[in-house]
Amino acid sequence: MSEEFRVPAIELRAWRQFLVLAETLHFGRAAQQLNMTQPPLTLAIRQIEARLGTALFDRTRRRVALTPAGEALVSPVRQLLQQAAALVAVAGAAGSGAVGRLRLGFVSTVGFGPLPGWLRDFRLAEPGIHVELREATTDVQLAALSQREADAGFVLHAPGMLPAPALEHLSLGTEPLVLALPAASPLAGARRLALPALLAQPLIIFPRAIAPSIHDAVVAFYHRHGATPVIGQEAIQMQTIVNLVSAGLGLAWVPESVTQLRRDGVLYRRLPPSLAGAAPQSETSLVWPGDAGPVVERFVRFVRASLTG
Repeated sequence: MSEEFRVPAIELRAWRQFLVLAETLHFGRAAQQLNMTQPPLTLAIRQIEARLGTALFDRTRRRVALTPAGEALVSPVRQLLQQAAALVAVAGAAGSGAVGRLRLGFVSTVGFGPLPGWLRDFRLAEPGIHVELREATTDVQLAALSQREADAGFVLHAPGMLPAPALEHLSLGTEPLVLALPAASPLAGARRLALPALLAQPLIIFPRAIAPSIHDAVVAFYHRHGATPVIGQEAIQMQTIVNLVSAGLGLAWVPESVTQLRRDGVLYRRLPPSLAGAAPQSETSLVWPGDAGPVVERFVRFVRASLTG
């Protein structure tokens, strides 16, 4: 920037002195409001005028009046001082987490449960926090958290088998996996589910890398009953898995909350009571780095209160 267009460095204190004098048009009263004597105030105004290269006040023995340049500065200087005063409040709000951004990941199954209501209520409770949502599988969320590209996330795993023990976590609870069956399959309408026939059906499941502990829990269930799962198809999203079931490509084990996802050609069945206790389970947890900051801390407190309230 060339010298002739460089903005003079004038402290906020000097601008406040200018504004008080502009509002009172009296050096004595202005000095009294500023808790200073008149000579330093006179010197301060002269220094401002020298830096600006123009007079801001016309002075006579009887009166003090603003010049056109002085009049032009009153409004922007008032705004400047108001904005400067607001910086303290802005910094305090940001430091406490009342203002900021929350980059939140979530697995699709949480969308069938409490997440929509939580987001609505959190927005009402914390209007200064902007939530950026990203639907992603557990493995993608963990990578984003490790790269600091996300602040917190809702992940899916087998009960007690946290996918990243180094992260802080809050459990939202467990739920059984239930069967999603093609409506055209004889198993869907059977009064009693015959386990050997069930375990012989093609299985639609997510790749193990997506959620290893749940994948392993499903496979272990088959092994405990003397069977090896026949993988018919793999898919990443629960919606896609259910759609493949509706196409008759096999059955799937899905969290119970997914039964809210209705698709033509799909029936959901729970295991009979004699086997229900042995059914694979899933757990949903909110995870976040321990040093995530005050915005995340506010969200965690909100979720914890929602769970206990």
